[in-house]
Amino acid sequence: MRRPIISSSSRDGLVLPAGPSFGALGVAALIITGLYVGREVFIPVALAILLSFVLAPLVRGLRKLRVPRSLAVVLVVLVAFAALSALAVLMATQVAQLAGELPRYQMTMREKIASLRGSTAGSGALERASEMLQDLGKELDRPKSATELTGPPPGEPGAEAKPIPVEVRPPEPTSLQTLGSFLRPLVHPLTTTGIVLVFVIFILLQREDLRNRFIRLAGTYDLQKTTAALDDAAARLSRLFVSQLLLNSGFGLGIGIGLWIIGVPNPALWGVLTGIMRFVPYVGAIISAAFPLALAAAVDPGWTMLLWAGLLFLVAEPLAAHVLEPLVYGRSTGLSPVAVVASATFWTWLWGPIGLVLAMPLTICLVVLGRHVEKLEFLDVLLGDRPALSPPEIFYQRVLSGDPAETADKAEEVLKERSLSAYYDEVALEGLRLAKADLVRGVLDEERVARILETVREVVEDLADHDDRAPQPGDATTDAEAVDAVESTDDREGASDLPVLAPEEMAPPFRNEDSVVCIAGQGPLDEAAAIMLAQLLDKHGIRTAVESPEALARPNVVDLQARKYALVCLCYIDAGSPAHMRYNLRRLRRRLPDASLMLACLSLPAGATSSVLGDDTRADLVAGSLREAVKLCIDAVRLPPTAGETAALDAPKAANLA
Repeated sequence: MRRPIISSSSRDGLVLPAGPSFGALGVAALIITGLYVGREVFIPVALAILLSFVLAPLVRGLRKLRVPRSLAVVLVVLVAFAALSALAVLMATQVAQLAGELPRYQMTMREKIASLRGSTAGSGALERASEMLQDLGKELDRPKSATELTGPPPGEPGAEAKPIPVEVRPPEPTSLQTLGSFLRPLVHPLTTTGIVLVFVIFILLQREDLRNRFIRLAGTYDLQKTTAALDDAAARLSRLFVSQLLLNSGFGLGIGIGLWIIGVPNPALWGVLTGIMRFVPYVGAIISAAFPLALAAAVDPGWTMLLWAGLLFLVAEPLAAHVLEPLVYGRSTGLSPVAVVASATFWTWLWGPIGLVLAMPLTICLVVLGRHVEKLEFLDVLLGDRPALSPPEIFYQRVLSGDPAETADKAEEVLKERSLSAYYDEVALEGLRLAKADLVRGVLDEERVARILETVREVVEDLADHDDRAPQPGDATTDAEAVDAVESTDDREGASDLPVLAPEEMAPPFRNEDSVVCIAGQGPLDEAAAIMLAQLLDKHGIRTAVESPEALARPNVVDLQARKYALVCLCYIDAGSPAHMRYNLRRLRRRLPDASLMLACLSLPAGATSSVLGDDTRADLVAGSLREAVKLCIDAVRLPPTAGETAALDAPKAANLA
């Protein structure tokens, strides 16, 4: 659960929360510089760490079969690197074969371009300009004449003696030089492979020791929590990377088989390339499709092969992205779209093409660390897909800025899965309590408080079409902030079991329009809560008026007395002023002796009435939430059951006891 954010505005200006200092920024710049300068070492280390996550489940499986750790690690690593080597040899062979066939494909492409040019030829200016450019190109490429090359014959005016050309040829390379020129391009990849191999072996051998050292760095003040968090993070990363590897490998295999059936040359090469490029977000699929499509256009004299290959990618890519990946990965990899693009750009700039392939796995590791290590939480905030603010904070921020449209839109997303009273209780009221805390600290002026009240009033009006009942299973929300709000609200005690009263079901004093009133206890924020409660009561058939705190002033209490309300609900969003509550209750009791009084202290825990307000509350009913207030009002308004209805209700209970 993300820790709440305390509002940080003040009378003197904006007070920013504690953030990274210049020293921390300097350390970050130093780390980035080190990663860039030492990329020859850090790239193999990063590859080794990611491979260790993939191979760790296989090592654990062999360990369960009582294979010694060292032998299990060596076997798994050797098999993995043998498979990677075979894959590299296959790609090298396919590339060499493709290079040998390129001249033949070039002729086919020229014929296609000529046919396209012929089908679009015309006598327009574009065609004439093209012919002129071709003539100029031929003129520039025309070899010089003999006179231009040798100059005038000797004896003629202007003739000069030409130097005799001398050509120096190097000696034929020796066998050792030939061998060196062949091995020199292989030194770097073989060195990288060797470093990765060594690091993978030692990481798998020392896995628990490395985990304990990281726990020590993360903090040992809560060893159980830190250990559980890191074990869970490691298991999640292993599952994610293994699933991603299997899915991308299967996708590349399917593409390779499809291209082989279509007849595109070198299908194994394109299948492997497609599987690798699927690790690259967004642009990977486009890059992997471009090469086989271009080759299909070059090989086939017609356009059939190109169309079939394009159709293969158009069907396979959305199927994998929107059907298979959600089933395998779940709802999300945990990265926001902006973070995916930014990380791909950053790692590509830092490490080149290999950084583009490693961008997603490395960024996922950083986000997981941010979620489980408190000191690195900023990584989760910056890169993760979870909302940066909690649902009440988002509500408060939107009403504070006077944006009822977006607030209502977010509320409607939540109401797809939660009742109206659950949203008001656990999102809207919690947001208003944040506003109350700022008001008590003196950082909210009257203008802003009035804007909050007006915005809440508009939001409540926008939600007037929603009933106060749990929605039927069906269209679930996909909005990330709404999902967070749904997960943070509890609708088990919602209003779905509360009836909507018809006039004939109410006691006679409550059948009039002005029989129930919700009065704000102390200020505009309490009035916002009273507006929500009045709407919920209207949803259940109880017509309710709303009065501002001024109605409790001495000259205006007489008006309340004249209207003869049968039920008065005094609303407070918190229990911050018990003395004020008791004073208003005593005043209402003196002026409205025949009315039922309900105190809706909307943050009061169950059973805490005496400890907060004292024994003499002067209230007939006390509610600690909007849902509880609605239930108590329905019980107070409804006609008491007749003797026959009571007997019918008691019969099942008696049968159960028997």
